[in-house]
Amino acid sequence: MVPDSVETIDGFELGHGFAFVGRQYHFEVGDQDFYIDLLFFNWVQARFVVVELKVGRFEPEYVGKLGFYVSWIDDNLRNKDIHAPTVGILLCAGRNDNVVRYSLAGTTAPLAVADYTYETLPSQVRDLVPTDDEIAAAVEATVSELDSQLPVKPDNSG
Repeated sequence: MVPDSVETIDGFELGHGFAFVGRQYHFEVGDQDFYIDLLFFNWVQARFVVVELKVGRFEPEYVGKLGFYVSWIDDNLRNKDIHAPTVGILLCAGRNDNVVRYSLAGTTAPLAVADYTYETLPSQVRDLVPTDDEIAAAVEATVSELDSQLPVKPDNSG
């Protein structure tokens, strides 16, 4: 969900001790590819922090995906002897607190869901999240590009 046009986020700050590990952090499980929106390491707490960004309203299935990412990081990057458990943070444009509560009820991983409006995001995060207009323009451009690649049918009307 993070725009490809964002090449660096050196100024991004989540608080004291956060180090940026990667954007669209890629890993494979079996023959499937997965991408974590943002991955950080907090050297004060000695833990990885997975951040997923969603431009829409919270959906329960997001918790499963975030939990999957957290589990993979714990199994593959985290040194259990020195690192605290990985934390997952999901940022959504909106949420229903009851839906979030039921979605998180069965999870054992440390996960959090927060909502935002584009205007209230810190400027460093706002730069990472496309606006509604930017999303609409990207969809429109993609549809136009796909339409232009369709073969032209001859006019046989006569």
